[in-house]
Amino acid sequence: MKDHVAGDHLAGDHVAGDHGAGVPGRTETLEQRSDRNWNELLQELRVMQTGVQILTGFLLTVPFQQRFDALTAFQRDFYLVLVVLSALTTGVAIAPVALHRALFRHHLKPRLVTAADRMTRAALALLALVVSGVVGLVFDVVVGRGPAIVAMVVAIGVLGGLWAALPEVIKARRTTHE
Repeated sequence: MKDHVAGDHLAGDHVAGDHGAGVPGRTETLEQRSDRNWNELLQELRVMQTGVQILTGFLLTVPFQQRFDALTAFQRDFYLVLVVLSALTTGVAIAPVALHRALFRHHLKPRLVTAADRMTRAALALLALVVSGVVGLVFDVVVGRGPAIVAMVVAIGVLGGLWAALPEVIKARRTTHE
């Protein structure tokens, strides 16, 4: 990795703003931006992974509760789908760490950051499904199928709104105010 000070770069080094060429922001080399983006991504993953692991742990204890035998066949099947989805979410959320281990010292940080970003987005989508599904299962057990469907739809809508739609609104407003 080349050692550069912001603003002091060699010919051929890509230096751009925070979000690409021509965008106001930081002046940094590709390596510096990749390091910063990786560190920011790691902080996000730490928050998400803790939640995913707690949720998965909770789901894994459910069959050992006394009331588990009282679940309907549909509820048990839905529960098993949620366990698989939660395990998949855990795997996808932890995958950037495994990728980093495999690519460590191979000078592929920009590619690592791009791949890890995609995995993190996929993990967030899966997490929204798991959380919404758990909400639905709990509502189904406690108050019935109709309210469960409503609760799941509301949960998916709220999480989709906060995690997908809101960032797009903020980006759109940024471009209209510049």
